[in-house]
Amino acid sequence: MVSFVLAAYAVPAAAVWAGLGLVLGALPVATGALVLAAGYGLGYGVIEASGRARPRAPGSSWQVPQHMLVGAGTGRRVLIWGLALGPGFLTRNPYAGFGMTVILVGCSGHPMAGLVVAAGAGVAHGTGRALALLRDARAQAAEPFDLLLTSVRWRMLDGFALLMVGGAAVAGCGFRFG
Repeated sequence: MVSFVLAAYAVPAAAVWAGLGLVLGALPVATGALVLAAGYGLGYGVIEASGRARPRAPGSSWQVPQHMLVGAGTGRRVLIWGLALGPGFLTRNPYAGFGMTVILVGCSGHPMAGLVVAAGAGVAHGTGRALALLRDARAQAAEPFDLLLTSVRWRMLDGFALLMVGGAAVAGCGFRFG
Protein backbone atom coordinates (compact mmCIF):
# COMPACT_ATOMS: atom_id res chain seq x y z
CA MET A 1 0.00 0.00 0.00
CA VAL A 2 2.90 2.39 0.73
CA SER A 3 4.22 2.06 -2.83
CA PHE A 4 0.73 2.67 -4.22
CA VAL A 5 0.31 5.86 -2.17
CA LEU A 6 3.76 7.13 -3.16
CA ALA A 7 3.08 6.45 -6.84
CA ALA A 8 -0.42 7.98 -6.70
CA TYR A 9 1.09 11.25 -5.46
CA ALA A 10 4.52 11.37 -7.14
CA VAL A 11 3.63 10.28 -10.70
CA PRO A 12 0.92 12.91 -11.35
CA ALA A 13 3.09 15.53 -9.64
CA ALA A 14 6.05 14.69 -11.89
CA ALA A 15 3.87 14.88 -15.01
CA VAL A 16 2.22 18.21 -14.12
CA TRP A 17 5.48 19.82 -13.03
CA ALA A 18 7.33 18.50 -16.11
CA GLY A 19 4.73 20.17 -18.33
CA LEU A 20 5.14 23.41 -16.39
CA GLY A 21 8.92 23.17 -16.73
CA LEU A 22 8.70 22.57 -20.45
CA VAL A 23 6.51 25.63 -20.94
CA LEU A 24 8.47 27.94 -18.63
CA GLY A 25 11.77 26.73 -20.06
CA ALA A 26 10.60 27.61 -23.57
CA LEU A 27 9.52 31.14 -22.62
CA PRO A 28 12.00 34.02 -22.37
CA VAL A 29 11.40 34.50 -18.63
CA ALA A 30 14.70 33.36 -17.07
CA THR A 31 16.05 36.84 -16.27
CA GLY A 32 12.72 38.08 -14.91
CA ALA A 33 12.33 34.89 -12.87
CA LEU A 34 15.78 35.40 -11.35
CA VAL A 35 14.91 38.96 -10.29
CA LEU A 36 11.55 37.75 -8.97
CA ALA A 37 13.29 34.94 -7.04
CA ALA A 38 15.53 37.50 -5.33
CA GLY A 39 12.64 39.70 -4.24
CA TYR A 40 10.30 36.86 -3.34
CA GLY A 41 12.97 34.95 -1.40
CA LEU A 42 14.13 37.92 0.63
CA GLY A 43 10.62 39.31 1.19
CA TYR A 44 8.91 36.12 2.28
CA GLY A 45 12.13 34.82 3.85
CA VAL A 46 12.37 37.70 6.33
CA ILE A 47 8.70 37.44 7.21
CA GLU A 48 8.66 33.65 7.68
CA ALA A 49 12.06 33.37 9.41
CA SER A 50 10.97 35.95 11.99
CA GLY A 51 8.22 33.62 13.21
CA ARG A 52 5.77 36.54 13.30
CA ALA A 53 2.42 36.94 11.61
CA ARG A 54 2.84 37.38 7.90
CA PRO A 55 0.88 37.57 4.71
CA ARG A 56 -0.64 34.31 3.62
CA ALA A 57 1.57 32.34 1.28
CA PRO A 58 0.40 32.53 -2.33
CA GLY A 59 -1.86 29.65 -3.25
CA SER A 60 -5.36 28.36 -3.62
CA SER A 61 -7.73 27.42 -0.81
CA TRP A 62 -9.50 24.74 -2.87
CA GLN A 63 -9.50 21.24 -1.43
CA VAL A 64 -10.62 17.87 -2.78
CA PRO A 65 -14.43 18.05 -3.19
CA GLN A 66 -16.20 15.60 -0.92
CA HIS A 67 -18.60 14.51 -3.67
CA MET A 68 -15.61 12.96 -5.48
CA LEU A 69 -14.86 10.81 -2.45
CA VAL A 70 -18.33 9.71 -1.31
CA GLY A 71 -18.74 5.99 -1.85
CA ALA A 72 -15.22 5.59 -3.23
CA GLY A 73 -13.06 2.72 -2.06
CA THR A 74 -9.65 3.22 -0.49
CA GLY A 75 -7.75 2.81 -3.76
CA ARG A 76 -9.92 5.31 -5.62
CA ARG A 77 -9.64 7.82 -2.76
CA VAL A 78 -5.86 7.55 -2.77
CA LEU A 79 -5.80 8.11 -6.55
CA ILE A 80 -8.08 11.14 -6.30
CA TRP A 81 -6.07 12.61 -3.43
CA GLY A 82 -2.82 11.91 -5.28
CA LEU A 83 -4.03 13.59 -8.47
CA ALA A 84 -5.32 16.65 -6.61
CA LEU A 85 -2.75 17.00 -3.84
CA GLY A 86 0.46 15.56 -5.32
CA PRO A 87 1.29 18.37 -7.76
CA GLY A 88 0.32 21.01 -5.18
CA PHE A 89 -1.44 23.49 -7.45
CA LEU A 90 -5.06 22.73 -6.58
CA THR A 91 -4.80 23.17 -2.83
CA ARG A 92 -3.47 25.78 -0.46
CA ASN A 93 0.13 25.26 0.53
CA PRO A 94 0.95 27.15 3.75
CA TYR A 95 4.65 27.51 2.95
CA ALA A 96 5.90 30.32 0.70
CA GLY A 97 8.75 28.06 -0.44
CA PHE A 98 6.29 26.32 -2.77
CA GLY A 99 5.91 29.54 -4.78
CA MET A 100 9.68 29.89 -4.93
CA THR A 101 9.91 26.44 -6.50
CA VAL A 102 7.70 27.56 -9.38
CA ILE A 103 9.78 30.73 -9.83
CA LEU A 104 13.02 28.74 -9.88
CA VAL A 105 11.66 26.48 -12.62
CA GLY A 106 11.21 29.67 -14.65
CA CYS A 107 14.94 30.40 -14.22
CA SER A 108 15.91 27.34 -16.26
CA GLY A 109 16.08 29.17 -19.58
CA HIS A 110 15.79 26.01 -21.70
CA PRO A 111 12.86 23.61 -22.26
CA MET A 112 14.80 20.41 -21.42
CA ALA A 113 16.39 21.94 -18.32
CA GLY A 114 12.98 23.19 -17.22
CA LEU A 115 11.44 19.78 -17.78
CA VAL A 116 14.11 17.95 -15.77
CA VAL A 117 14.24 20.45 -12.89
CA ALA A 118 10.46 20.70 -12.69
CA ALA A 119 9.90 16.93 -12.86
CA GLY A 120 12.34 16.55 -9.96
CA ALA A 121 10.50 19.23 -8.00
CA GLY A 122 7.20 17.47 -8.73
CA VAL A 123 8.49 14.10 -7.56
CA ALA A 124 9.89 15.71 -4.40
CA HIS A 125 6.63 17.55 -3.67
CA GLY A 126 4.36 14.59 -4.38
CA THR A 127 6.55 12.22 -2.37
CA GLY A 128 6.67 14.65 0.53
CA ARG A 129 2.90 14.95 0.62
CA ALA A 130 2.49 11.17 0.38
CA LEU A 131 4.97 10.58 3.21
CA ALA A 132 3.17 13.15 5.37
CA LEU A 133 -0.13 11.36 4.71
CA LEU A 134 1.38 7.99 5.61
CA ARG A 135 2.96 9.47 8.76
CA ASP A 136 -0.30 11.10 9.86
CA ALA A 137 -2.27 7.90 9.21
CA ARG A 138 -0.03 6.01 11.65
CA ALA A 139 0.42 8.66 14.34
CA GLN A 140 -1.99 9.20 17.16
CA ALA A 141 -3.72 12.57 17.21
CA ALA A 142 -1.48 15.34 18.49
CA GLU A 143 -2.62 18.19 20.65
CA PRO A 144 -3.69 21.24 18.59
CA PHE A 145 -1.07 23.39 20.35
CA ASP A 146 1.67 20.91 19.37
CA LEU A 147 0.53 21.12 15.74
CA LEU A 148 0.70 24.92 15.88
CA LEU A 149 4.24 24.88 17.30
CA THR A 150 5.34 22.37 14.67
CA SER A 151 3.85 24.56 11.93
CA VAL A 152 5.67 27.64 13.27
CA ARG A 153 9.00 25.76 13.31
CA TRP A 154 8.52 24.51 9.74
CA ARG A 155 7.56 27.99 8.55
CA MET A 156 10.65 29.46 10.16
CA LEU A 157 12.80 26.81 8.46
CA ASP A 158 11.03 27.62 5.18
CA GLY A 159 11.87 31.28 5.79
CA PHE A 160 15.57 30.56 6.31
CA ALA A 161 15.63 28.45 3.14
CA LEU A 162 13.93 31.29 1.25
CA LEU A 163 16.55 33.73 2.56
CA MET A 164 19.34 31.48 1.31
CA VAL A 165 17.76 31.04 -2.12
CA GLY A 166 16.90 34.74 -2.31
CA GLY A 167 20.51 35.61 -1.44
CA ALA A 168 21.77 33.25 -4.13
CA ALA A 169 19.36 34.87 -6.60
CA VAL A 170 20.71 38.32 -5.65
CA ALA A 171 24.23 37.02 -6.34
CA GLY A 172 23.01 35.59 -9.65
CA CYS A 173 21.54 38.97 -10.55
CA GLY A 174 24.91 40.54 -9.73
CA PHE A 175 26.68 38.18 -12.11
CA ARG A 176 24.03 38.60 -14.81
CA PHE A 177 23.75 42.39 -14.65
CA GLY A 178 27.17 43.29 -13.23
